[in-house]
Amino acid sequence: MPSRALDTRDRLIATAEELFAAQGVEAVSLRQIVRAAGAKNATALQYHFGDRAGLVRSVLERHHLDVDTRRHALLDAYESEGKDDLRGLAVALVQPLASKLADESGRAYLQIMAEVMNRPQQALYPAGLDGPDDSMFRWRALVAPLLDEEALRLHRRFVVLRFAFVELARRADSGRHADDRLFTSHLVDLVTALLEARPSPQTRRLSAERDAARKPGRSGSSAEITSARGRR
Repeated sequence: MPSRALDTRDRLIATAEELFAAQGVEAVSLRQIVRAAGAKNATALQYHFGDRAGLVRSVLERHHLDVDTRRHALLDAYESEGKDDLRGLAVALVQPLASKLADESGRAYLQIMAEVMNRPQQALYPAGLDGPDDSMFRWRALVAPLLDEEALRLHRRFVVLRFAFVELARRADSGRHADDRLFTSHLVDLVTALLEARPSPQTRRLSAERDAARKPGRSGSSAEITSARGRR
């Protein structure tokens, strides 16, 4: 790719990252990004990324390799110790992301990812995320045997990832801090607590009722079933 084209692509990514973090992924028009990046060709964005989803993926991929490498290193250390430790796994989840608080681009990444995680659309995720070589795929495989079976069924692992991103985005939005160690350690504590929490008897009962209503051959919606119970 010619260097001029590469420069245009990089400018578009940097501009999109800044605008997405400040205004939201859907609130920024593609034309606004092209104009702010100073691209002379109005079709430059479509040429390089195809569409909005392709641009968002490229913005996130800018940081994903670094996060992934850091998490793999922490998981290597965790496995070498050979003991079950949910807090150690919480560290592996949080610390690579918290490292992004150190610079403006990293903070923008955290804010964008928090939005993506709250409105999950697979098309927006970085290429390769969740593949067998991805650190989060490995992290989930390690944490699963340590969780309550019902917690797994209720998607606890996704909940903690979304929670971590929301808290990191909140921190990122407040600007750069002299020291993020206390914040990071406390966030690790909270993620650990979420992983350790067992679903209550009420949650288990409601989950079982939901699953029973979803069984093949079961007639009527869950609302109809509830209404029928009330008439008995």
